[in-house]
Amino acid sequence: MEFRLLQYFVVLAEELHFSRAAQRLHISQPPLSVAIKQLEGQLSAQLFERSSKEVRLTAAGQHLLVQARDILDRSRRAALDTRAVAQGMAGCLRLGFVGSSMYRGLPEALAQLQAQHPQVRVDLHELNSAAQVTALQQGKIDLGLMHTLAAPAGLHTQMLLREPFMACLPAQHPLATQARLSVSSLAKERLVLFSGAVSPEYFRSIHSLCLRAGFDPELRHEVHHWLSVLSLVSNRQGVSIVPACLQRAGIPGLVFRPLRDNTVHSEMQAMWRSGLEHPLVTALLEHLKHQIEQSATRTQADAPAARIP
Repeated sequence: MEFRLLQYFVVLAEELHFSRAAQRLHISQPPLSVAIKQLEGQLSAQLFERSSKEVRLTAAGQHLLVQARDILDRSRRAALDTRAVAQGMAGCLRLGFVGSSMYRGLPEALAQLQAQHPQVRVDLHELNSAAQVTALQQGKIDLGLMHTLAAPAGLHTQMLLREPFMACLPAQHPLATQARLSVSSLAKERLVLFSGAVSPEYFRSIHSLCLRAGFDPELRHEVHHWLSVLSLVSNRQGVSIVPACLQRAGIPGLVFRPLRDNTVHSEMQAMWRSGLEHPLVTALLEHLKHQIEQSATRTQADAPAARIP
């Protein structure tokens, strides 16, 4: 059945008068009569009883009216929803992220996105960087926020942030009195680090930083979440080297100190499928970059986070 025929049928069923129905449809009466006969022929059912005095719906016509209104309504809603999704006003964004992005403006960016577009649903998936790449390739997420990785074919990247690593110490630690530390000053300390199995990039960066400072770090714990790293340090289970953004975690009993001879940085990049026009990806990235810029302006650390052009 054509939508046009259903539209003609519904208007005539509401008016029960060919002339008035034709006027509403902005057509003449003969094409309306032809359309109704065509629809009845397609359905092999009489929809109207016609006489010189009145037009009435048959039982078949009354049944079709309910169905036709539903079909036309769903068609209109589908068109409106599709337009809203195309304009970034509605739809679903499947977002992969690493834990550190929660301290790099992601919660605020998500709040802004959903305040502006309340019909948007964001599905969050906490995954390590390698798992995000796989999820992007398999079409399971639309956008990934991850540590620096070379993009495989078919994926596009944008650098969002580069910030220094800092020493993280218990507040009572003797080194906490110094304004700035050398990496070598941590040589005799037991380190609490993010697991190399979960984030080999972070692990290699910190391990190489220690090796360049002249020592092979003694690992006390390897954990899977940054909050676990901070909690262990605050409970005097060791010290750590962490991205500067973790100063904003708000865990008591910790101090963060810049590293004097730091030669590596913690980076966060966005990755998505090349050629995929997804308005929600663009919108969230704009909010996130704005939050990163605001955070850089507010931060008073010696080496604040910086937006990458």
